[in-house]
Amino acid sequence: MSWTRRFPAVPAALLAALLALLSLFAAAPPAGAHEERPVALPDGTGSVPAYRAAEPDLIVCKTDRPAFERRIAGFPDALRRRNLDLYERCEKSGYRHLQAAVDAVDRPGMNIAVLPGLYEEEPSLPVPTGGCAALKAPDSALGYQILSYAQQTACPHNQNLVAILGKKDLQIEGTGAARTDVVIDAKYRKLNAIRADGSDGVYFRNFTAQRTTFNSLYVLAADGFVIDDVLTRWNDEYGFLTFASDHGLYRNCESYGNGDSGIYPGSASDINDGRGYDVPRYAIEITGCRSHHNMVGYSGTAGDSVWVHDNEFDRNMGGASMDSAFPGHPGLPQNHARFERNLIHDNNADYYPYVADGTCAKPPAERGYEQGVVCPQISMPPGTGIITAGGNWNLYENNWVYGHRRAGFFLSAVPAFIRGESTWSKQTDTSHHNRYAGNILGKDRSGASRPNGTDVWWDGQGRGNCWQDGPDGSTPRTLPRCGKGRGEVSGASARLVGEPVKLTQLLVCADYNVQARRLPAGCDWYGARGPERVETQIALAVAAVLLLVGGVLWWRRLRRSRLGTAASLLGAAGLALDVAGSTTPLQDTAVPALALLLLGLWWAGTGLALRPGRPWLARLTLLLGALTLLDAFDKAVLMIPWTPLSPAWIRALVALVWVLWAAAAASRPTPRTPSPPPPPTPVPALTP
Repeated sequence: MSWTRRFPAVPAALLAALLALLSLFAAAPPAGAHEERPVALPDGTGSVPAYRAAEPDLIVCKTDRPAFERRIAGFPDALRRRNLDLYERCEKSGYRHLQAAVDAVDRPGMNIAVLPGLYEEEPSLPVPTGGCAALKAPDSALGYQILSYAQQTACPHNQNLVAILGKKDLQIEGTGAARTDVVIDAKYRKLNAIRADGSDGVYFRNFTAQRTTFNSLYVLAADGFVIDDVLTRWNDEYGFLTFASDHGLYRNCESYGNGDSGIYPGSASDINDGRGYDVPRYAIEITGCRSHHNMVGYSGTAGDSVWVHDNEFDRNMGGASMDSAFPGHPGLPQNHARFERNLIHDNNADYYPYVADGTCAKPPAERGYEQGVVCPQISMPPGTGIITAGGNWNLYENNWVYGHRRAGFFLSAVPAFIRGESTWSKQTDTSHHNRYAGNILGKDRSGASRPNGTDVWWDGQGRGNCWQDGPDGSTPRTLPRCGKGRGEVSGASARLVGEPVKLTQLLVCADYNVQARRLPAGCDWYGARGPERVETQIALAVAAVLLLVGGVLWWRRLRRSRLGTAASLLGAAGLALDVAGSTTPLQDTAVPALALLLLGLWWAGTGLALRPGRPWLARLTLLLGALTLLDAFDKAVLMIPWTPLSPAWIRALVALVWVLWAAAAASRPTPRTPSPPPPPTPVPALTP
C-alpha cells in the first residue's frame, strides 16, 4: 500500500514539498564506495561448500628451505612433520606462486595447499602492457576501471594479484599453525589481493591477505563460498568483500586496518524480499569473526538476508552498518539482516583527522596503515554501535551494545533517489519494520556498567519500527515498544519523513569526500563542537528571530498585560532551554521537551492576551501554542501513532507564518484613542 493511499488526507502539494526538501540530499550524495560491473544475483541452486581434509592436489611453496624451516620450527610436531613432507613434494612438483597453481586447476573439486611463507606474487605485480594497458571501460568514482568479466579474463592482473575466474569447488588452504604463517601481500600495487569471480563453491582457509588499494579477499557472483579462519588487513576499502553471492559462510575470520569495513557482504542474494520476519533461510552467515580498528566493523549496502551472530565488532568508528544509500547494488532497498548475540562495543575511534591533515592524500604505501592509520572512505558517525541507513525488516536481538560515546543504535531513512530511483511511490520505502529487542544496552557481559552516550538515535521516519523497554536515553525521548510477538508494536508510528532538524544534520554530514579532503563544517561527526554544530546553530538562529519578534511584539502590544508579560518570560526561558537542549549532553534528556512546553505556554498566553485587539493573530498564536504543546507530548510522552508527519513539521510552517504576521503587527503604530471633546463652555445667563 502506498503512503498516499494510506494517508489520503495528506495534501499532495504538502507531500511534494516535503520530498522536495529531501531532494536537497541529492546535492551531496555519498561517494560510491564499491562500483562493479552489472551482475545478476545467483539463482540459489548452489550450497555452502564443505571443508575437504583430503591431501592437496597442488602445492605452493618458496624455494628458501632454511627460511621455511625457521618458520615451522615452533609448530607442534605432527604439523611440523606434515609441512616438511609437503615441502619435499613441493620442491619436486609444486608451484612458487599461488596464481600459477590456480592456473593449473583443470577440474572442479581440487585442493591447493599453500605452505608457510610470504607470497608477493611477483609475476602478477608489473603494470599492464600491450592491449591490457589500453582497455576501454568506464571509470569508477575512485578512479579504477570497471572491467567486464571478459576483460578480467583477458587481463587478470590489471587489478588482481591472484585471479580465480570461473574455477568451481576450489579449496585454497594455508598449512601453517596460524593464519599469519601464510601471507599474500599485494604491496599496495593491486586493487585486490585475491579475486574469486564466478567461482561457485570456493573455500578459503587459514591464511592472511593484505595491503591493497581496495580489498584483500573479494568473492563476486558465487553461489556457495566459505571464508574460514582468514585474516585481512591494511586496505584502502575492505578486508573481506563478497558481492552478489548466495550460500556463503564467514567463520572465525578477522579483519582490521580498513578504510571502509572489515566485513562487507554487499548485495547478498535478495531471497527474502516481500516476506516478514519469518524467513526460510539466509543467504550469508557470519559467525565467530572479529572486526576491529576499521572505519566500520561490518557493512553491507543491500546486505540482504545476512545472519550475523556470535561475532565481535569493536574499536572501529562504527560497529556495524547496513544501508540503501549507494546505487548500482542489486537487491536495494536493504532488508532482512539478523543480528544476534554479537559483542558490539567501544566503537569510538576517530580517523577523520588523518583526512584533515593530509595523511590520506599520500600514496597508500606512505600513509602508515601498518602503524594504525585508517582513511575513512564515506561519512560515518563515530562512536556508534549499529547504523541502519535505509533498511527494512531487520532484527537486532540479544546483542551486547555498550561503551559508545554517541549512540548504541542509529536508524535513519534514505529516499530512493539516492540509489538512483525516481519513482514517487518509492521515495519513502525504507526504514520500516526494524525490530530491536532483548539487547543488553550499556553493560558488558560481566554486568559492569558501560553506558552508551544515548542508546537510540532515530530520525523518526518509518512504520513498524520498535524498541525494547528500557533504553537509557533516546532521541526521540519516547519510542514505539516491541510486543511479545515479532509482529507486535505498541504505539506504532508511521511517519513520511523524519524530524526536520535531524534531516538537516544528515544533509550537512553527507557532504564528505576523502579524495577532496572535504570535511563538512557544522557536523559533529567531523569534530564540530558547541555552537559549531548545525543543530545548535539552528536553535540559536530560531531563538534570535523569536526573541526579536516576540520582544518587539511584547513591547508594542503586550507590556501592559500581566498575562502577556508572564507568557513572554516563559517564552524567553523556553528559547534558552531549546538552545541548551540542542547540545550533545542534553539532546536525549527531558530538556528539549521542557523547552517546547514553555514555548507552547508562551504562545498560548500571548494568544489570549492578543484577543481583544488582534483576534486573527490571536487565533494563529493559539494554534501555534497548541501545535508546540502537541510536539512536546509527541517527543516526551507518546509518539503519536499513525500520523504521517511529526507535529514539528506543521509547527515549523505555522511558526514561519506567525513570525511574519507578528512582525507586521508589531511594526505598525499603535492606534491612538481619540480624546473626547471638551465640554461646552457654559454661557452665562443674561439678566434683565
